[in-house]
Amino acid sequence: MTFQRKQTVYTYFRNWRKDGTWVRIHDTLRDWVRVEQGRQPSPSEAIIDSQSVKSAAGVSQSVGYDAGKQIKGRKRFMTVDTMGLVLRVLVTAASVPEREGGKQVLKQVKQMSKGVSRLHTIWADGGFDGNPFLIWVMDVCQWIVQVVLRPEQTKGFVLLKKRWVVERTFGWLMGCRRVVRDYELLPETSETFIYLAMIRIMVRRLA
Repeated sequence: MTFQRKQTVYTYFRNWRKDGTWVRIHDTLRDWVRVEQGRQPSPSEAIIDSQSVKSAAGVSQSVGYDAGKQIKGRKRFMTVDTMGLVLRVLVTAASVPEREGGKQVLKQVKQMSKGVSRLHTIWADGGFDGNPFLIWVMDVCQWIVQVVLRPEQTKGFVLLKKRWVVERTFGWLMGCRRVVRDYELLPETSETFIYLAMIRIMVRRLA
């Protein structure tokens, strides 16, 4: 087997990132997986959450400190359907607040047009709570945000309605070594590798 030169592979990767080819491949496969499972291509509900990950040594652009998680690196704002398939992902510095990053990633979801034509409800955790954020989502996206809070005085693992779905997606991604830690110079490249990880997962499902 003959492999292409590294620079050739990188050029294709970069060009396809810039022109949206990777995202279009990802979205097409997600629709196929949903239809294969007897679902409509467009979900009616979605879940949003964030994950802070450490950045590799030498990565300095768009890096911050998440005081809550005590992690220096980047934060992934993830929106998934109720099957755990990614709709859109946004990578920022880990210091970006939940609601600010949530607005940015939900704008991207809204721009999917017919891909989310049936979407009406966004499930979220307490980090996205608060009337300003809920009203913004209603006004800008015309969606309802349902916040699921952890029951008070509970200890250990608790299965929370809808929120476990996005946590499972984070678990899938942790099975891909390239995205366990953020190694990329550009946040946009980090996003592309997450889409690539999901492409791999969905192709294996369809096969």
